[in-house]
Amino acid sequence: MTGNVVAQVVVTPVYEDRIASSRLFKELKLALGRDVFVVAVDDGSVREPVEPSAIAAAGLKGVVVRLKRNVGHQKAIMVGIGYVAQHLPMATCVVMDSDGEDLPSTIPDLLAPLAADDVDVVVAQRRSRVETVEFKLFYVIYRFLFKLMTGRSISFGNFMALKPSAVKRLAGMHELGIHVAACVLTSKLRVTRQPISRGPRYAGKSKMNFSGLVLHGFQAFMVFAEYVLVRVGIACTAIAAFSLAGILISLLLKLFGHATPGWSSTVMGILALVLSQTGVLTLMTLMLTGIVRGNNLLASNYLELIDEIVPVEKEVALAG
Repeated sequence: MTGNVVAQVVVTPVYEDRIASSRLFKELKLALGRDVFVVAVDDGSVREPVEPSAIAAAGLKGVVVRLKRNVGHQKAIMVGIGYVAQHLPMATCVVMDSDGEDLPSTIPDLLAPLAADDVDVVVAQRRSRVETVEFKLFYVIYRFLFKLMTGRSISFGNFMALKPSAVKRLAGMHELGIHVAACVLTSKLRVTRQPISRGPRYAGKSKMNFSGLVLHGFQAFMVFAEYVLVRVGIACTAIAAFSLAGILISLLLKLFGHATPGWSSTVMGILALVLSQTGVLTLMTLMLTGIVRGNNLLASNYLELIDEIVPVEKEVALAG
């Protein structure tokens, strides 16, 4: 595959979603024609693995990258981007989900801003979301906390278009397997947002439950671990300074006889407890940051996760 000239690649992770992915391939053909090359990353599916024949039936070329086990949505995208960077280095890449919520018909709109010289990545800014009130409330809180803890604003997901240079850069970043959108933010690439409508699922139900959604949100914080550490450290320092000032004031009030019996001891005890807790929190944050950054270094070696790569052409030949 190395050296093949492909103008446009679509990377899509698939997990136990054969019906939806088969429809996606057909929709891609209608939206983009035969020139698109599909990299379908099968994320360890057991019941409904994606078949290369589904890509061939849609009239498209591509490969199915089968993973040894289920590694999660973000790492599956990391594998797909790593494959494109190694085997199709001159291609423009579109990353999208396979369930239909990322509409193939909107890809031309997503690609349009990529023609500008000062744009490396175009991300989909959702015009509307068909979600529950609970999800919308959680999303607002999440965005507020992310802005507070990292100083960055995150308002997009995995649906994006990348220039070849951006594909190469992201493929070399170990944060990509943790959280794709956060990795794009920290990559220093030139990003622009394009308003895109969100579609309904082709089939089945989302496999992302509330716990998985919360975990996915926290993974974005892990990418910005150092930024979070600095802000937590500043907050802990401020709290510690106020605690020390409070202890000193309480001690002075007691010495000059302006405090009621027992009041100073209670206040100083509480403030001393707060002071010790801020120190423990800072130490724990340092330890967790070191662990996270160390584990992230393992994420970029995508080849270790691959079981086999099945080209569509090989599948068609075997079927014939």
